[in-house]
Amino acid sequence: MNRFDPPGGRPWGLFALCGASMLLNVVLGTRMLLSPGTHEPAVIAPEMPAPAAVVHEIADPPVPVQPVQPIEPVEDEAFAEIEPEVPAEPAAPEIPDDVRTASLKIEHSLARTFSNGIGDGGDEVAAVVARLFVWDLDLRRDLQAGDHVTVAWEGSGPGLQIPAARYRSKKLGTLRAYRYTAEGDTWPSWWNEEGVEVSRALKDSPIEGYEQITSLLKDRPRHRGMDFKAPEGTPIVSPRDGVVTRVDWNVKNNGNCVEVRYPDGTLARFLHLSQTDVKEGARVAKGSVVGLSGNTGHSTAPHLHYELEKNEQVVDPIDYHGLTRRTLDPAERARFDARIARLDAWLEAADRK
Repeated sequence: MNRFDPPGGRPWGLFALCGASMLLNVVLGTRMLLSPGTHEPAVIAPEMPAPAAVVHEIADPPVPVQPVQPIEPVEDEAFAEIEPEVPAEPAAPEIPDDVRTASLKIEHSLARTFSNGIGDGGDEVAAVVARLFVWDLDLRRDLQAGDHVTVAWEGSGPGLQIPAARYRSKKLGTLRAYRYTAEGDTWPSWWNEEGVEVSRALKDSPIEGYEQITSLLKDRPRHRGMDFKAPEGTPIVSPRDGVVTRVDWNVKNNGNCVEVRYPDGTLARFLHLSQTDVKEGARVAKGSVVGLSGNTGHSTAPHLHYELEKNEQVVDPIDYHGLTRRTLDPAERARFDARIARLDAWLEAADRK
């Protein structure tokens, strides 16, 4: 077979030139496709339709709770110079306008102490304080320099009343008296902080329903008995069986009066009565009425004077009859404690003056 030869012979140079040109075009085209320039990419994916919008509710993210860090003390000279606050004093208690208070050191006697300490009316206040504490305090022997008395009082003259009093004794300790009306009582009495009555009562007393024992045998040198403050017309009874020996003698001083002899020979006298209900020579039984209390004779206020005598010697009714003392019912303690708390505040306010 004869080999084909184109006319003009075989153009190898032309073949070589064409092949090189084609290779160069391929290289340049590839570089243009891969270049990040502004040229459009050679192949573009067909445009796809956009998806429908979807809205998702997103809850607020929880706020983490940060632990409280202790505050470190700041050491600073400015802070170091600040003085600590002083607590305010408690508010003063409300004391009624008609109540006065005093806190006094004892000077020789109660009378002198109050006269020097409060001036006018001091002797009246001293007399009532003496009646409160006479049961526990010998006013002639127990008062000492350095003792202290604090009192709240209202009114004056016969109407003077003491709601609360306190006596600090170097010898006997602290004595207290609070005016309080116990359940079932007609009049108030005075009680200590334990709910025990300060004043005592006679056993087989000649009078019931009296307001207060205002005087004892030893209160005054010439006083011969006990005085019971009571409204006019209060029944007076014989504490023992006996015989009436006299009625209405020495009326100028005694007023209406009755004398009864007890079986042991003791003479009992009931003075300043508004009326007498027995006659001389009559026999009386224990507890029978001999008269009614009054304000006759040498008397400045309604009361009963009760005195005893045996073998021409004055007898102290306390020694003859003996004494009894009451204690408040526990059911009353809440009301009583509230009362004395208020009265104690008055006394403490007086101490701070």
